[in-house]
Amino acid sequence: MIKNITKPQLFILGAGPGDPELITIKGYKALQQAKVILYDNLANKELLDIADDDCEKVYVGKQPYGDYTPQETIHELIRQYAFEKGNVVRLKGGDPFIFGRGFEEIIYAREHGIETHYIPGVTSAQACGLEDIPLTHRTASESVWMVTGTKKDGRLSADLTCAMHSNATVVIYMGMKKLAEIAKAYVNGGKGDTPAAIIRHASLPNQKSAKGKVQDLAAIAETNKLTYPAIIIIGDVVNVKN
Repeated sequence: MIKNITKPQLFILGAGPGDPELITIKGYKALQQAKVILYDNLANKELLDIADDDCEKVYVGKQPYGDYTPQETIHELIRQYAFEKGNVVRLKGGDPFIFGRGFEEIIYAREHGIETHYIPGVTSAQACGLEDIPLTHRTASESVWMVTGTKKDGRLSADLTCAMHSNATVVIYMGMKKLAEIAKAYVNGGKGDTPAAIIRHASLPNQKSAKGKVQDLAAIAETNKLTYPAIIIIGDVVNVKN
């Protein structure tokens, strides 16, 4: 008797900024069919309930500035489960291709003969609209820069200097440990009065935000007790409704 061999597949799925109802229909269906879900720290755990009871759920999260699952371990788990169970969903907060290392996992899977699928998610930058902050507005901004607050080597991204001298909206991911440096960069560039906002837990019931000037980012965070996970929005769109 010939044993059926399940085709190994990997679905890189964006969980969105937090609210489980923001997941796409395609993402919902992928979770229903999953045999294994490897999920991140920022993926809403309610999404795991969409899967069948026999689906194995494995936490591979990375606590900000704390404990984390090494990327090499995640890669190995993808390979292991794909060949053992066939259908692996890699559930990542936000959109996996925006500062999410999703494409690295796609490449690894393909190199090991695993069929891959990418399902986009709502990135946290888009959730600023829940605080009445549009990413673009014809009177304030015609483009958007998305910048990582911390590069692989721990330094602030040099792209921020280019972004701050444009008229674009600047959204900084993973920048809460760099607030003083971000403020200093804007002040040194003569842009310290630029409007800025910090949004924590965007799209969740405990969402919290505060606005001010970019030069005061550290004080804004301290006064309002804003910590990660949070995004930073800088530009005239912050006050566009005023």
